[in-house]
Amino acid sequence: MNQVIKISATTLIVLLWGWSPTMAQKTLDETAETRTIKNIYKNMLLESQSHDWLHYLCKNIGGRLGGSPEYAAAVNYTSFILDSIGADSVWTQSVEVPYWRRGEVEKATLINSQKMGNVTLQVAALGFSGGTEGSGITAPIIEVRSFEELQKLSPSQVQGKIIFFNRPMDRARLNTFHAYGAAVGQRTRGPREAAALGAVGAIIRSMTVKYDDVPHSGVTIFKDQTPIPAVGIGLQSADLLSEILAEEPNTRVNLQLSCRHLGMRTAHTVIGEIRGSEFPDEIILVGGHLDSWDIGEGAHDDGAGCVQAMDVLHTYRRLGIQPKRTIRCVLFANEENGMYGAKEYARLAKQNKENHIAAIESDAGGHTPSGFRMDAMAGVAKTSFERVKDWRSIFASLGVWDIQGGGSAADISQLKDQGTVLFGYRPDSQRYFDYHHAETDTWETVHRRELVLGAGAMTALVYLIDNYGIK
Repeated sequence: MNQVIKISATTLIVLLWGWSPTMAQKTLDETAETRTIKNIYKNMLLESQSHDWLHYLCKNIGGRLGGSPEYAAAVNYTSFILDSIGADSVWTQSVEVPYWRRGEVEKATLINSQKMGNVTLQVAALGFSGGTEGSGITAPIIEVRSFEELQKLSPSQVQGKIIFFNRPMDRARLNTFHAYGAAVGQRTRGPREAAALGAVGAIIRSMTVKYDDVPHSGVTIFKDQTPIPAVGIGLQSADLLSEILAEEPNTRVNLQLSCRHLGMRTAHTVIGEIRGSEFPDEIILVGGHLDSWDIGEGAHDDGAGCVQAMDVLHTYRRLGIQPKRTIRCVLFANEENGMYGAKEYARLAKQNKENHIAAIESDAGGHTPSGFRMDAMAGVAKTSFERVKDWRSIFASLGVWDIQGGGSAADISQLKDQGTVLFGYRPDSQRYFDYHHAETDTWETVHRRELVLGAGAMTALVYLIDNYGIK
């Protein structure tokens, strides 16, 4: 997951807990529906296979960059699972995506420090970084903590240097996604702005609030520029480098990266659905993105979201529930480096005049559920938000308490202008950036119960939308 979706407060109605059910006409039997949904939860907690599916994705396939052989294997596997659990239809949408391969060599060495000699720094190449030849590049370091500091430097000062962006995520922010959104620009555009001033390389403090020495990857965007070598650096290595630079400002670093750009490749978005019995042309989408970064296993980002979406369909089939509306599981291609799959899906949905009444995406990890963020065009926002208010006490009984306006998720945001009501599933965020885009994003870090509870929250929302509509 790379994008933080923001919308203006004027288009949203925040669902505050002070609201009373008596303020709106009741549209459902809360007691009966709460009982039904709790029975769905019970079945999921006992029978869900989502954690086992995630194990296969992580351990048998691993990191899944769009266009890679690993990604193709994930397409085959998830298509097979959707078919085996009884989806009425399973198919794929092809899309051309840029393909970048990491390579085996990723080294950063602080050279000949007077205090410490040669020091190995913990780094990982950023996605779409440029590579190096032979013994790599060796250059002096300039540390900056903001784009403003960078812009104060002249091209003559930057020419031939490696720029070290050392702005940390703000640990004082309660919501780690807000901290990420405020700092991630140094990764996505820092290297290209450094290159525009003549830098030969870039080192980026990793986007995490966990103080360890695990480097985090993630995309960096060069647009039409020739990519320079760019790496994420572990926090302990970043602080060590900063300390040495304070004492030895002429310190140099050697970077060696064997990553390569390999042109465009074909990738596929995976789709499976259960057709509705009464309103089959009204689609409720549940999904995640199937691609991931390659240095970990893509467990939280976003294998968890994919298997949760698949679990919604499996639960309907397992319990013999026939939906009124069509429930469609969509596992998007290429979210991590361009959202090509989501853009193509939205284009075809518009071209084919499909009616997506709601879309729910899980792309924030497999931790304990807390709620949903909602988004919609102004013309449909008020009605849909008022409808969800009627359901809030049901979700509260499930421990899903934080339902409000203020965003959704990257892939489904492409459907907003088609009148779709968007829901971004939100689990607890405190540990998500411990693993995000890092080698530590593994199956072992996803707790089965937390994963299934998230799938349960998504299934409950689908169930209510299916039975009562959303607009």
